[in-house]
Amino acid sequence: MTRRYLALGDSYTIGEGVGAEDRWPVRLTAALRSSGIPIDEPRIIARTGWTTGELLEAMANTSPQLPAEHDLVTLLIGVNDQYRGYGVDAFRLGLEALLARAVELGADEARRVVVVSIPDWSVTPFARSDPRGRSAISAEIDAFNAVAQRLAKAAGAAFVSVTADSRRAAHDGCLLAPDGLHPSASMYDSWMQIILPAARRALGA
Repeated sequence: MTRRYLALGDSYTIGEGVGAEDRWPVRLTAALRSSGIPIDEPRIIARTGWTTGELLEAMANTSPQLPAEHDLVTLLIGVNDQYRGYGVDAFRLGLEALLARAVELGADEARRVVVVSIPDWSVTPFARSDPRGRSAISAEIDAFNAVAQRLAKAAGAAFVSVTADSRRAAHDGCLLAPDGLHPSASMYDSWMQIILPAARRALGA
């Protein structure tokens, strides 16, 4: 039976700055197939700049309505909540709603959902001009990710952290796209390798 995969998120999921073939959900699908798991191309609902609230709204307005029969649902969201200064409490409310919806779309089986941590953009050249400073940005991202991890655990979903891996970009510019903010194809490939074991477990492999 061919599996269905839904990838939810923002610029990191849509792969801002890289070709469609280098998006990590696309590479994840290829890796799953290589390991013997038949799976469709991912249905990606993501856009650069989306917050938790904007993703939730987009999902509600998707036509035709999303089927609740996905075998794998990944969720990587929250960096824009942090960037816009919405705060941890607002992020918590948005992520709770998204997690509940993600579980519904995984046929009400939380084990099919994989929550991916927010990468740390404070290490990028883009962050140099941010008045908050790199240390404050990094600390906020850690706080957001702590909330995400707790909510995922409470919901029964998996949580995978790519944050430490994203920080390698502080010392290796090849891990960033030309815009100096988003990951390069090689960084996305590294994230895919980190996410792959959780995706396999979600699929019962």
